[in-house]
Amino acid sequence: MVGILSFLGFTVLVGVIAYLATRTTDETSSDGYFLGGRSLTAGVIAGSLLLTNLSTEQIVGLNGSAYKDGLSVMAWETLAAIAMVVTAIFLLPRYLKEGLTTVPQFLAKRFDVATKTITSGLFLTGYVVVLLPVILYSGSVAISGMFDVPTLLNVSDNTALVICIWGIGIIGSIYAVFGGLKAVVVSDSINAVGLIVGGILIPVFGLMAIGDGSVLEGLDTLISANPERFDSTGDPGQEVPFSTIFTGMMLVQLFYWGTNQQIIQRALGAKNLAEGQKGLLLASFLKILGPLILVLPGMIAYYYFEGGLASSDLAYPELVRAVLPKPLVGFFAAVLFGAILSSFNSVLNSSVTLFGIDIYKQHINTEAPERTVVKYGKIFGICLALAAMFIAPLIKDAGSLFNYLQEINGIYSIPIFTIIVIGYLTKRVPAIAAKIGIFSGSILYIISQFIVGPNLKENALEAAKAAGISDPVELGLVEAEAYPHYLHVMAILFVANMLIMLIIGKIWPRKEPFVLEYSKQVDIKPYRYVNQVGITVCIIVIGIYIYFAK
Repeated sequence: MVGILSFLGFTVLVGVIAYLATRTTDETSSDGYFLGGRSLTAGVIAGSLLLTNLSTEQIVGLNGSAYKDGLSVMAWETLAAIAMVVTAIFLLPRYLKEGLTTVPQFLAKRFDVATKTITSGLFLTGYVVVLLPVILYSGSVAISGMFDVPTLLNVSDNTALVICIWGIGIIGSIYAVFGGLKAVVVSDSINAVGLIVGGILIPVFGLMAIGDGSVLEGLDTLISANPERFDSTGDPGQEVPFSTIFTGMMLVQLFYWGTNQQIIQRALGAKNLAEGQKGLLLASFLKILGPLILVLPGMIAYYYFEGGLASSDLAYPELVRAVLPKPLVGFFAAVLFGAILSSFNSVLNSSVTLFGIDIYKQHINTEAPERTVVKYGKIFGICLALAAMFIAPLIKDAGSLFNYLQEINGIYSIPIFTIIVIGYLTKRVPAIAAKIGIFSGSILYIISQFIVGPNLKENALEAAKAAGISDPVELGLVEAEAYPHYLHVMAILFVANMLIMLIIGKIWPRKEPFVLEYSKQVDIKPYRYVNQVGITVCIIVIGIYIYFAK
């Protein structure tokens, strides 16, 4: 009961503070509602970026991956720091120079309105079909397990899951749809502090549990027992083979931190370029510490439970239940609930922005005043949230949530990233090239990952079993060698799409070269030490990889 009360108290407190913050924002103004009035400072941007990224699909999913493969999965966290540096130095100055509200707005200026609309549609489809449901499902599994909701309410596991999905969805919708970006980032910043504190407590108590009360002894025990699991270079049969960090991994990171509306919208709301760059760089430094929360607990769980859990995705919640003192469970559940809400309402708010600016205002009612755009954006957000709540329970049998999420996202992430890169690096590639790049990238990826790849893997496994191979590790290697890793496929299609677009641009160039114009909406004087700090972050990341390489 104490845990439930502390959970409710912390959650209500954050909600009240976020509500009060919205009173300083003009919600009838699209700039005020969608970008928080372009008043976000470095600290708020950094906190919001980190917590938007940290949700149960990350915390539960990535720790589950670490339970299986060890330290090599840290690439999802540490390499994100380099992507943030690239975004701060290369992409953000261009976004703010144009005064963008959404990333697809750049595509309208660089190519044409149809390209922007297609891109916004892809973002929205990915959000409602994949990202929002995964956030709701994984969050509900964590909260239901932490409070033992089936027993508490005397219902079945499936019913408890649905109750939690709808509870999280409704509360998150209220934050995002009615509060706007200002409410989202304020609640994010508050929850970020709690999440960092609570997240670090889990590995601390976990190490104490295996080290007879000593964190250092626990760490020594963990390393001594399985030294091979502390290798930063993944093997071919693992989720993140070392070779993938030089191919698709960096492309995924650059798309996520540099072009994904859900993430970059925080930086677009910066009061000036310097604050936006400082926010991204601060977040990149903190991201280097991400494995302490998102990887180490999974490795502790592997030792603690002797690798005997039924599913790797149970590693984090089972470790929390086993090692965290009962009085702290309510606080940690509240923090985790905040992380769930953060990702959910951030994606939802970005979806509302994309619909309101890029679809409703552009195609449905071009003469609509800002108040009307905001109004119909909110209505769309409610519909989107309801759709996600209905889809979420269907993900139950999807397998490894984190790997599933990353692979499915490739349908739209790499094609969109390709046309943005070509858009900024060239001046005469025409709009038709962008459209072809989007459709060819998406269709070829779907054929590769859901038709060709599965068939070749199935045939290879059948042949291996017929040859008498039954060891799961050997079968895993056979499957990995039967078809390129999906991150390699992303890199291959990225290069292929770029070549297609460049060839089209050579044959049918646009008549006038594209010129990036300064909108004068935001001060674009850069942060004085952006290059020095960025280089430092990159050196630290490379140093970590070298130190842990076996």
